[in-house]
Amino acid sequence: MKKILKRSLVILIVLLIVIQFFHPTKNISTAKGPNDITNICTVPPNVDSILVKACYDCHSNNTRYPWYNNIQPVAWWLANHVKEGKRELNFSEIGSYTKKRQIKKFTKIAKEVNEGSMPLGSYLWIHKDAVLTKDEAKAVADWANNLAQQLTIDSTKKL
Repeated sequence: MKKILKRSLVILIVLLIVIQFFHPTKNISTAKGPNDITNICTVPPNVDSILVKACYDCHSNNTRYPWYNNIQPVAWWLANHVKEGKRELNFSEIGSYTKKRQIKKFTKIAKEVNEGSMPLGSYLWIHKDAVLTKDEAKAVADWANNLAQQLTIDSTKKL
């Protein structure tokens, strides 16, 4: 029994060492594209700074990676988390969304920020600077609601 445990531990250690050589592609972009949120609508400076500190790591094409992203399997977990976040909402590509989808996303942003379900609690464990104050949450929610309303008005004018 001890021999099997020892062999299993050695195999586990070797596997942990080997996987350190396989890293997912990082989500880093230095330039803002034409579909970036800042190119399609007005983002007040205070809201922009809130989005950068609390949202962009998971919901844009530019993630600020922590030091532990260099350790596997953590990097794979983070890459998957960012991929899922971008699939749900990507501020770098929101201009490519249909107007109907943009309205839904802005409405959902306001709702989730007001409810405190975004940013995720698991993200806030490490990123204490991303914890939103009541004023910050209100600023983002008001901004998102206003955009949703404006897009709704604009889309009905075209009919």
